[in-house]
Amino acid sequence: MSSSNETRTKPAIARDFVRMLVLETDEQHPDDHQERGSFGDVFDSLFKKAGHEHDPPLGVETVIRFVVEDKGGSVPSMEDMNDVHAILITGSMYDAHDDAPWILKLVELIQILWQKRPDIRFSGVCFGHQILCRALGGKIDSTPDSKWELAHTPIKLTPIGSRLFNNPKNGTIHLHQMHQDHVVYPPSSSTTHLLPEQNDRDIHVWGASETTEVQGVYIRGRLFTTQGHLGFDEDMVHRQIEMRLEAGSIGQEKDREQLENAKDTAEWEHDGVVVAGAILRFFHGDDEEI
Repeated sequence: MSSSNETRTKPAIARDFVRMLVLETDEQHPDDHQERGSFGDVFDSLFKKAGHEHDPPLGVETVIRFVVEDKGGSVPSMEDMNDVHAILITGSMYDAHDDAPWILKLVELIQILWQKRPDIRFSGVCFGHQILCRALGGKIDSTPDSKWELAHTPIKLTPIGSRLFNNPKNGTIHLHQMHQDHVVYPPSSSTTHLLPEQNDRDIHVWGASETTEVQGVYIRGRLFTTQGHLGFDEDMVHRQIEMRLEAGSIGQEKDREQLENAKDTAEWEHDGVVVAGAILRFFHGDDEEI
């Protein structure tokens, strides 16, 4: 499994397409990497499927860059972003509130791009959701009692969330969860100079679960994040749990019920393609009326 910082491009096969930069913030389990590629490859496949379902069909070109500098990656510079208009930051076993040098460099890059490149649209999943919120002034911390949110989880949508996901049945979507940290409160003008006060009404939390009140944040034309995982399948859920058990981050008695629930629901159908489709529409600029 390669952890090279070399940028890879997976081209689109369509005249109208979205070009997105995927910043990989962790490595796949070796078996998942062999079967499905890196996290960037997983998102490329998922978003190409969502693009096929877009009306009319929409191509996806994915540029993939591994950014964990402790493992041979590199955080890109401002100069690397000339042709970038859509960025997706992946999930990770690292803590988004940690101050590791590469994490601080990533936070700084987000902040610079937010100010100097208003044409760039940002998305992030799990760690990516949290690091984007951190960079924009949100607070990230462990959940109360360091409780894990694992397994196939219902997310109750706000009115904005229902519009983003094309009004799903019962106002609910389902995604796999795999996190012990969460966004305590989302970005706002009271916590950062990057968001003017008059824009506070445009910052939306689009959904909540029983454990996590901020399942995603949406700012029209700029930001669309999700705590839940779009690309997990049954094997990935089991192997991600295995990695966390081996690392000792899961396994205490208080985690037992969540752990068993995650294993039992790993095969359940979830709404990853639905969420990918919503983010793809956001990248494409189809969200201007939301």
